[in-house]
Amino acid sequence: MAKSLLIKDTTMSERIEIIKQSLDFGDGECEGIDMDDLYDDYIFGRKELADINREFSEKHAGMVLAGENSKPSSCEY
Repeated sequence: MAKSLLIKDTTMSERIEIIKQSLDFGDGECEGIDMDDLYDDYIFGRKELADINREFSEKHAGMVLAGENSKPSSCEY
């Protein structure tokens, strides 16, 4: 069974490693978005990872249309 990613079940050090390993966003930049800042609330125990991802998706939904992104991006969102 996989370990819980919830703040109550992880230490700050574990949350840092979770972000580094699971997101593998290279240089920390995603088309103008500083990924380090994006996940600070999770790392510091203020907001759950799922909530951050949901808010990001809601905010950026529909911003990139098919065929519009001509250059490869290191961002997987």
